[in-house]
Amino acid sequence: MNLFFLQVIIDSAQIKDSLARVAMLAAQQKQDLLDILMKGGPLMIPLALLFVIAIFVFFERLITIKKMSKLDDNFMAIIRDHIISGNISAARSLTKNTPTAVAQMIDKGIQRVGKPIEAIERSMENVGKLELYKMERNLAILSGIAYLGPLFGFLGTIFGMFQLFYSIASTGEYSISNIAGGIYVKMISSASGLIIGIVAYIGYRYLNSQIDKATHKMEAASADFIDILQEPTR
Repeated sequence: MNLFFLQVIIDSAQIKDSLARVAMLAAQQKQDLLDILMKGGPLMIPLALLFVIAIFVFFERLITIKKMSKLDDNFMAIIRDHIISGNISAARSLTKNTPTAVAQMIDKGIQRVGKPIEAIERSMENVGKLELYKMERNLAILSGIAYLGPLFGFLGTIFGMFQLFYSIASTGEYSISNIAGGIYVKMISSASGLIIGIVAYIGYRYLNSQIDKATHKMEAASADFIDILQEPTR
């Protein structure tokens, strides 16, 4: 029994030692990564800023789009029941208390009930465009970062190569290892710029796909509402 407890204590100590080594290795790798990035030159600062902006804009837009495009499955069915029964005030109360793009569009249609169908459709279409504009706001920032990120990266590499060859020309000292090491360091900005551009582009395309889904929801809801208006009242 004593040998069993002794073995357990030894195993626990080995596990703790292994975990400590893993944590130390992770911290060292993180530090090495930061050191490598810092060697990319002064243009790594605007690249880091572009990355932070891209991440912020992506999540801010994602939350906004999800909130505006969210729609209860029973929303249009409830609107239909209120309209068919002639309870316009209840229908408006529902739309005003539902903070989504579809609800705002349907609310405008309800306000125009009694007017020609063409006028109702135009009013709803105008509100729909406004809601889409709210979703698309600041997406151009992501698109711009997707374009500018690689350019900043290439610019950093060009500056770094200029410094490298200027140093060689000034001192007359060069070797394969020095040149290769200098090129390796200066390529960091290009790689960082490309990664930032790819991340921003993927985020931009994903958000656009979510806006497309919201557009389809709004179009379907608009068609349903027009059909409801053409049904006989109870």
